[in-house]
Amino acid sequence: MKKIEILENQFSDKNFKMNLLHESENFKIINFNFKKGQILPVHSHDIDGELSLLVLEGEGKFLGADNLESPAKTGDLFISLISEPHGMKAETDMRILITIAPPL
Repeated sequence: MKKIEILENQFSDKNFKMNLLHESENFKIINFNFKKGQILPVHSHDIDGELSLLVLEGEGKFLGADNLESPAKTGDLFISLISEPHGMKAETDMRILITIAPPL
């Protein structure tokens, strides 16, 4: 079993910080850290698979197609197809855990 201390990952004042935590043929796990106001622009991937996004800490907006904005706060879990448009805007400092299956 592998143990990873994700809350030790740092923030960056320039742009959100992406930390690849695990990658295998089955899934990928990524930690994103956003300072207040940082944005992951809406994007999608032209592959089959699913994406989960768990807000570990902070508040913001989950961004989707057609300017859709859904409030996101600590403990919220979002699940979608990886091909669906998705993004994030931090309203406070945020820590997010992303799982992608199968990995990109």
